[in-house]
Amino acid sequence: MTMTTKQPAQEAKEAKEAKEKICFVIMPIADMEGYDSGHFSRVYAHLIQPACKKAGYKAIRADEVASSNYIIIDILHKILDSDMVLCDLSGKNPNVLYELGIRQAFNLPTILVKDIKTSKIFDIQGLRYTEYNQTLRIDEVVRDTDLVANAIEQTANPDSKDVNSLIQLLAVKPATRPNSVELSNETSVILASINDLAKRMSSLESAQISFQPRLANSIREHNSPALVRLKDGSFKINNMTMEIGEDVFIDGREVGVLADVTPSEVKLKTQSGSIISISPSDPQFRMLSTIPF
Repeated sequence: MTMTTKQPAQEAKEAKEAKEKICFVIMPIADMEGYDSGHFSRVYAHLIQPACKKAGYKAIRADEVASSNYIIIDILHKILDSDMVLCDLSGKNPNVLYELGIRQAFNLPTILVKDIKTSKIFDIQGLRYTEYNQTLRIDEVVRDTDLVANAIEQTANPDSKDVNSLIQLLAVKPATRPNSVELSNETSVILASINDLAKRMSSLESAQISFQPRLANSIREHNSPALVRLKDGSFKINNMTMEIGEDVFIDGREVGVLADVTPSEVKLKTQSGSIISISPSDPQFRMLSTIPF
């Protein structure tokens, strides 16, 4: 029998990966009014990722963690399981504040940052946060990277007087996660079957999306299963009722409000006032939703 041994370099790499600490980053992902297109991706790449690396953490953002159809579950696991969470409050994004609330309910280590143009948020102004310059000038970025990295290190090794969450501020007990439940054989079989069914449905949906371009010209109002006008003036899109003016999300990211619906496309108005047209043949069409996850 042949024995194989790992090379020292491979063993070192595996040891490093095993010890790697994760900092989950909660921040705006889609473009926001008042910021240039792609602004927050640049903040993530040029400020937050380098700061996390300098503090000894690997940064992961919400759009990098989805590993299944249940995106919100993936995000919740990262919010609760990551060694550290960095929350960028810039722009006062409601989804960011919601995810921050989940993390702080469990009194887990969290770093708050915001750009200097965003005013203080009243509900959490008693908590410590670090500011950065949203212009991302090279000299400012170098300084702000050090400040954020230092905040991460201090939060990882807190002083007893540090107040890092509303739970500490209010002196109440943090939320606790339920203990794991041992499943019976019958339940395990049922869950395995449901999981297999979900995978099959996902495969069928993917096949349907790839086939849609050939059917685009044959789509008609009232007979398209994905796009139907209802009698009350609302629309059924992907089996979800939507109304003109309602907030619309794509894959969990807010893109605008429903502006118009025609037999061949859905029109969305972004916060900047531009119009996005999406036809049923577009893969993004199946991701349209009024629910932010």
